[in-house]
Amino acid sequence: MERDFLSFYSCYRSEIEPKHLIFNANCGEFSQGVGYICNLETVGKIAAEQGYQNINILWKQLSALKTKLELEGFAHNKNFF
Repeated sequence: MERDFLSFYSCYRSEIEPKHLIFNANCGEFSQGVGYICNLETVGKIAAEQGYQNINILWKQLSALKTKLELEGFAHNKNFF
């Protein structure tokens, strides 16, 4: 079986509702973005501060989406967000 190794892959294990699927997809994109940023910082292509700022922007976008989708209590750990 051949997979696209530049895309995230995982099994979905929550209630199948459109807003949950949207949030799950965005969590995957967030983690992929963080991975790219960390790799760029590791090889010296961007400064650590720039990497932090980029990750912070991604985090704020994910947090805003969670609020927009009204997913309060969606995460198992309520302190996660």
